[in-house]
Amino acid sequence: MKARKLGRTVVTGIAVAGAAGLVALAATGASAASSSPASTARPALKLVAGSTDVTLENVEGYGVDLDFGTHVVAGNAPIEVRATRASYSSPVVATQYVNGKATRQLPKGLVTDFSGLGKFLHITLTDASGKKVLDKDQALCLNGEGSRTRPDAPATSPYPDGCTANPFTQGAVWGVQTGWSSRTYDGGDPVQLANGKYKATVTVNKGYRDFFKIPAADASVKLNVTIQKGETCVRGCFGGKKAAASSVALKPHTARPTGKASVPKGPKPDLRPVPAWGIVAAPGDEGTPDAAKDFLQFSATVWNAGPSPLVLDGFRQQGKDLMDAYQYFYDTHGKEVGYQNTGTLEWDGRPGHNHWHFTDFARYSLLNSKQTEVVRSQKEAFCLAATDAIDYTVKNANWHPYNTDLHTACGDHSSLSVREVLDVGNGDTYEQSLPGQSFDITNLANGTYYVQVSANPENRLYESNTKNNVALRKVILGGTKHDRTVQVPPVGVITTP
Repeated sequence: MKARKLGRTVVTGIAVAGAAGLVALAATGASAASSSPASTARPALKLVAGSTDVTLENVEGYGVDLDFGTHVVAGNAPIEVRATRASYSSPVVATQYVNGKATRQLPKGLVTDFSGLGKFLHITLTDASGKKVLDKDQALCLNGEGSRTRPDAPATSPYPDGCTANPFTQGAVWGVQTGWSSRTYDGGDPVQLANGKYKATVTVNKGYRDFFKIPAADASVKLNVTIQKGETCVRGCFGGKKAAASSVALKPHTARPTGKASVPKGPKPDLRPVPAWGIVAAPGDEGTPDAAKDFLQFSATVWNAGPSPLVLDGFRQQGKDLMDAYQYFYDTHGKEVGYQNTGTLEWDGRPGHNHWHFTDFARYSLLNSKQTEVVRSQKEAFCLAATDAIDYTVKNANWHPYNTDLHTACGDHSSLSVREVLDVGNGDTYEQSLPGQSFDITNLANGTYYVQVSANPENRLYESNTKNNVALRKVILGGTKHDRTVQVPPVGVITTP
């Protein structure tokens, strides 16, 4: 799950890009409310600053987040871009959509991954003596934090929250609703700067100015920046993402389902694993029984390609750390039309978990060069949560999934019931730092192996397709005891180990 930003940005007053910014919006609010958007000429997209005076915090041992409080604002129509990859060997292609239809591709080189519009902004920073101390580009996630900027704008935005960071994402949807803003800063590496006074110029790079037809007056802002000592804090000290509304009514049942269990015809979820990633070789933790061992750690993601969500209810057995699990089925209108018992959920009290896991959701195996299993991971039970957007272009993809972190999905030891959901287009990632997310390679010879991730290995869950439930990732082990190495060849154009 994504960590919140470390430093804080303090803005005062109101500032604009050129003469057409938030001040102008406030001044014309009354007339805008009484006129249609088409009656007012506005650029398709413009850069706006919340203030000409910005204070950034410099955190010791971390640095400065370049969050200048700038936003992009959509004009008289939404700005929507969809990025797709035909296969893991294919480049990312970004296309602008208008009224749900593809209109034109963004020029090659502007979008190269799924983090957003690459190098959208250019930032220069000069110190009090006029010396340039920073000259760099910054990407833009159109799905950044935003809100309505004028009274005639729609009350809600359909677009997802944030841009995914999963290396095996296949499709993304980014957008800014008509008359809405999107904060341009969405994370990134901090920079090292001395405390003091600076002048900043933030400009939309030419490729995007030309593509979106942004006038020069709406494409640049100048800021007075103060960098001061900030609070000492570590990454992740802020809370996690809030849960949004789901496409399925999510109030848990108060009793087990009644009526005859059935698996009706109609849409089902389609569970698919992506190749393992975040792969490292490391010795066991000192001071534990595993200290004398070596492990191959990895992260794994299983996602739902739809067209129906995977919805599970768990109801606790009296006095036991066990729940009966039920899968629900929905028709094309989202109405619940059936259910079936699909096994159990069990309580996992280990550090890093402390929640309810559905058993047999996935299986991890390490295969030898002949693709025969030599080691199986201890982990076979999971709490389902939509942690990663994998492909928001598939049919019925939910851009605002309900379960976005473990706190919204997995319950605690006192829970009587839980509901776990994996919405269409979303994946559930377990990172390599979690207990059980590894293989014991202490006694394995060096050589070629494969990390196998299998979704729904016991076929307990009902799917539309079970022929795509296995993914392999090649690894090459080397080194010596307590100094093991691992090479991870790329998968197509994806080089993330």
